[in-house]
Amino acid sequence: MKIKPLFDRVVLLPKENETETKSGIILPTAAQEKSQMATVVAVGEGGEIDGKKVSIVVKEGDNVLYAKYSGTEITVDEKKYVVVRQSDILAVIE
Repeated sequence: MKIKPLFDRVVLLPKENETETKSGIILPTAAQEKSQMATVVAVGEGGEIDGKKVSIVVKEGDNVLYAKYSGTEITVDEKKYVVVRQSDILAVIE
């Protein structure tokens, strides 16, 4: 199945959580924070939203940082994705 987002929505594939600290301490699952870094999988076409023209800035394959509690989590073909508005993307990581 393929996901095609609408308007200013972006589909993200979140990066895996860190299971170990830099100093080598293994983190239990309960202590791990939700990753805020992801790869852009699909983007909408933009358009007019609330009377304002919105153009899409990110593109497929970009690595991005997104807001912590934003988006809707979905599972497709046993992979977890997050669908967010483009405005919830904080930065493109280069």
